[in-house]
Amino acid sequence: MRILIIGAGWAGLAAAVEATRLGHQVTVVEATRTLGGRARALAVTLPDGTHTTLDNGQHILIGAYVDTLKLMRKVGIDTDAALQRLSLTLRYPDGSGLVLPDWVKPWFAGVDVAAGIVQAKGWSWGDKLSLLRAADAWRRARFVCPAHYSVAQLCSGISQRVMLDMIEPLVVSALNTPADRASGSVFLRVMRDALFASSADDVAGSNMLLPRQDLSALFPQAAAAWLQKNGATVLPAQRITDLSMLSKPELLKQWILGLQANNTGNSASAGALNPSWWPDATIIATPASEAARLVGTVAASNAAAQAAAQAWTTSAQALQFEAITTVYAHSATAQLPHTVMALHSNAQQPAQFVFDRAALTGQRGVLAFVVSASHGDAATLEQQVIAQGKAQLGLADLQPIKTIVEKRATFACTPGLQRPATRIAPGLLACGDYVDGPYPATLEGAVRSGMAAAQAL
Repeated sequence: MRILIIGAGWAGLAAAVEATRLGHQVTVVEATRTLGGRARALAVTLPDGTHTTLDNGQHILIGAYVDTLKLMRKVGIDTDAALQRLSLTLRYPDGSGLVLPDWVKPWFAGVDVAAGIVQAKGWSWGDKLSLLRAADAWRRARFVCPAHYSVAQLCSGISQRVMLDMIEPLVVSALNTPADRASGSVFLRVMRDALFASSADDVAGSNMLLPRQDLSALFPQAAAAWLQKNGATVLPAQRITDLSMLSKPELLKQWILGLQANNTGNSASAGALNPSWWPDATIIATPASEAARLVGTVAASNAAAQAAAQAWTTSAQALQFEAITTVYAHSATAQLPHTVMALHSNAQQPAQFVFDRAALTGQRGVLAFVVSASHGDAATLEQQVIAQGKAQLGLADLQPIKTIVEKRATFACTPGLQRPATRIAPGLLACGDYVDGPYPATLEGAVRSGMAAAQAL
């Protein structure tokens, strides 16, 4: 079939690769000139005038991202070279916190977690036992809880110290939603796959995999090259403005598209799609708000299809979102004892993690501070994070480079949330980290959603 994919983020590219593998004729249209969606590279200038690339937000992959890692390898990425493997680390600058033992492949699931809990620094035996009892209860319940449970309710028996040092940082980094509002069932799914499932290949599910190169090079650029090599078409800087479902005798429920060059009133340039190109099916791989807008433009040829499209639009528009802020900063004396470190956070010191970019990409002196579920304007957050870095890391010369606030970074992963379905209407599907699935808004969730949409064709 002729398949049109709107959007070239990680979900759209995953859908394109899978659809091409299945033998379809694929065309990908991306509104911007840079592929990758919210996980892409940005050009910046360091304080010394050096030009370099950072990311539109610091990302972590984990060993449990089985489909993402397989897809990266499929398009030619050497994941061992592209990703630095670390054991799960929640170590604070004062030396307290949790670090799992560096066992590449634990001999049975969860033993490394238990060992890490027992050896955790700064926790009393009461703290450790509260977490071990909770983890055992989750395992015996097969990592299932009532749909209405929040993470805070799920963890009611865990000590306050462990909640502050481990649970809340894990929840906010994985679900980008505070523990008192985050879905307990989704959190348990992440915990099961990341900490208590069998190892994938020779990588423990709990291992952190940190990019050694910018996010555009990590997957989107390689995916585009693979697609073009295998007969697909990738068109950046082309915006889909409208979808109208028509009825044709030879091709039921087809879609015609109005295209225009991005940010211009002119029609698409030579070599791009034109309105006479008819796909047999369309996959919308844009953010939820843009997907809802596109589906809202559908002029259905029958009442049933119109009702389905309207119901999907309503579901997508009902989602609420959380922001993520990344503050890139520079210090000539920065040399962290760990590549990634947890930070004690509160309303005045909002960052939960800091990454040493020198250990990852060789960008000496560059640190990335991450504020998940962030609130406030960029200037205030930047000022707070720089003060936090100076106080907790002892870096008196710390100065900001660039602050990125992604206001709609992820959907709010709340208890009982009903997410939009993959299938919208005949011939029209959606994919993205917000589409119905087992994971929160993560790269793995996006990739799985894209592959599922292609397989549903």
